[in-house]
Formats: sequence, structure tokens, C-alpha cells
Amino acid sequence: MLRHRRLMLALLLLAGCASPTAKPPPPRPAPLPPPPVEAPATPPTSEPGTISPVRPPTASGDMIFDAWAADFYGRAVKAGISPALLDREMAGLTPDPRVATRDSRQPEFSQPISVYIKAAVTEGPIATGQNDRTAVPALAAIEQRFGVPREILLAIWSRESAFGAIQGDFDVIRSMASLAAQGRRRDWAEGELIAALRIIASGEATRAQLKGSWAGAMGQTQFTPSSYLATAVDGDGDGRRDIWGSSADALASAASLLSKGGWTPGQGWAREVTVPADFDFSLSEGPKLTPQEWADKGVTRADGLPWSDADKAAPAQLLAPAGASGPVFLLLPNHFVIRKYNNSVAYALAVGLLADRIAGGGPLVKPWPAETPLSLADRMTAQRALAALGFTPGTPDGVVGMGTRTALRAWQKARGLTADGYLSPVMVDKLKTEAGVS
Repeated sequence: MLRHRRLMLALLLLAGCASPTAKPPPPRPAPLPPPPVEAPATPPTSEPGTISPVRPPTASGDMIFDAWAADFYGRAVKAGISPALLDREMAGLTPDPRVATRDSRQPEFSQPISVYIKAAVTEGPIATGQNDRTAVPALAAIEQRFGVPREILLAIWSRESAFGAIQGDFDVIRSMASLAAQGRRRDWAEGELIAALRIIASGEATRAQLKGSWAGAMGQTQFTPSSYLATAVDGDGDGRRDIWGSSADALASAASLLSKGGWTPGQGWAREVTVPADFDFSLSEGPKLTPQEWADKGVTRADGLPWSDADKAAPAQLLAPAGASGPVFLLLPNHFVIRKYNNSVAYALAVGLLADRIAGGGPLVKPWPAETPLSLADRMTAQRALAALGFTPGTPDGVVGMGTRTALRAWQKARGLTADGYLSPVMVDKLKTEAGVS
């Protein structure tokens, strides 16, 4: 029995020195009963039902990253990813420092909205989109198949990759692993990493092909791996879903995503409107009313044109993205479908406004005001001040999202201010003074 235990200990030590891709040594029969016991290829972990590699799958030198990678290995196996694939793709994996930097500087959430949209809706993309309306032969069939206007697809194509020219050169596996190890969006990033590994396992794309943005968005229309698996389609009839090399596949896949997201054919996405001087801006991002119900409150189309039959019955939400001094919109249901592509008000407005210009529409009636960028510190301080004053904005992360805007509108209304939810430098100073924070 003692000899048997020494033999097993030697086998386990050999297994512990093996590389992540090496096979464990073959079992050797014990000379005495009971029957021989094989050294386990993957020793049990402290959590029942999980599997860990014999040694950590990567040795990057970053203790947090390597600990995450070893822990993730078992979850990936439980999700159906083969150990052989994990061993191959995670061997030598290191965190990408560029990913963490860019994650904290997303322009849709950090730039003033006017700056973002002015950079998106320019004469270059408008002219290219107008040319491609007829120059891209697949668009007519895609529009008919999915009911999504070609102008919307062209605007997405422009925003995502400059019409296919700039797709990103980040390794999607490494980017998703970096985001997961970072921890802020771990569940989401691990899900996308597993989806990317499934794409490789399926043979639809190789690791070398899985190139994209720092956030793991791939191809000409920048699909996340999970979106690719769920909604990408073959648009050119060659039997493949090549969103990297085929514009037809990329555009059809974008149309498929929007269609599955609830796009209503024949309906608009939003309209610029005007409001009376005494309008209650606390209604912004609030109730969804029909255009006629909004008209009863003095809200009318800025271009003076009547509403289409398809838009008349649609529930619409009012939005003043740059505050009371900027353009105001009634958002139709299709606006929120665009936000399923990228959950950013700025992104959805940029896509819709660019699409309108590609279709031949004119510029906004009310121009964007000059906006002063706010530092991350100012945005976080304003959020902390709102919380201290009893208006909960959510986690003070510096992202001025729905929670922050709702809390700000409530505070503004309680203080007799224009309750437009717009965080300007003046509002930051008022909040800091009242809350006594800096």
C-alpha cells in the first residue's frame, strides 16, 4: 500500500509539471490489489462539478488575470467548451492593457452628445451612404427580406466600421478575457468569450479571423460573438456567415438583428419636435404617448409636416438630449430597437439622423448648442451629490445614464429648476454646493 501511494504521488507531481497542452502521463498498474487507479487528468477543485486544468491555463505574470483564467476554465468546460480547445486558446494568454484604458473612455458615454453626433453626421458619410444606396446590390433584397430601411443599415455600417474599412485588429479572445478578468462586466465578458470559443469550435471562423474592436465587436457591422451566433445570416448565398469579408453578409446580419429586436417596417425611428416655452421637461424620457397626445401638450413636428399613418398610432417618448436649449425629439419604437444594437442614446440618435440625411432629409431645425465637456471627476461628484441629497442615481461611475438623468430631473424639479435632466457645469456646481461635496 505504501509503495502504491508513493507511485501515485510521483504521477501527480509529473502531471503538475506538465504544460497546459501536454497530456498526463499514462497510468501504470499497481503491483498489488486493488486494481490500479489512474492519476486524474484534472484534479478536483473546491467547487463540486467544476474542472480545472492540471496547472493554470496561462502564466501571464498578472496574478489577478491568471487567477481568473484558472477559475474560468472550469466554468467554460461546464458550458460545453472542450478542454482541448481551452488548452490551445488560453495557453500563454495575457491581459491587453489597451482594453482597460478604452473601457473607461467610451465616447458614446463620455463625450457631450452634440460632439459625438456632429462627428457622426458629416458630409463624407452622407455622400458615401447616398452612393451606396444603389451601388450595393444586396441592399434591395435585404430590405425586402427584413423590412429594415437600407438607410438605417448604411448608417450602422458607417458608424461601426466606416463602411467596412476599419474593423479593428484586437484579438477577440484576448479582449474578452481582459474584460472578464477586470471584473466590472465579468458575467457579460465571460459569456462573450464562451461564444467566441464556440465560433472557433464550430469551424465558422478561426482564432485569426476573430478580430475586432477592443470590446470584442467583430466584422463590418461589429457583432459581438453571441450576436453572431444568434442573428448573423448568409446574405450572399455562399453558405457562410462572413461578416468580415462579405458586405452582403454583414448588412443582412445587421438587418436580422434589428428585425429580431422588434423593428416595425414602415414606421419611422424618431422626429424632431418643438415644445412650448413653459413645457414641463420632467416628462422627458417618461411617458410614451401617441403624437396626438403629445400635440395636446403643445408638442409638434419641427418640420411642420403631418405624421404618417404608421407613426400616428405609435407610442412615442420625448427626449431632450442636450437639455432645454437643444433639439427635442419624439422617439418612436424603432429608436429603441436601434439601442438593442448599441445601448446608447447618442449612438441611436447618430444612426437615425445619419440615416435621415442619407435618405435626402435636411439638417435639424434647432441646432445643437455649444456644450462643455465634463471631466470624469465632475460626473462622479455630481452622482455622489445627488445620492447625498436623497436622489439616487445609481452607482457613481461617471456614466450619465438613465438613472443619473432621472435623479437629476427629480432634483431640478424639487428646486424649481428646468427639469431637463441635463448635467451642465452649472448643475454640477449647484449640486456640489448644496451637498457640500467636492
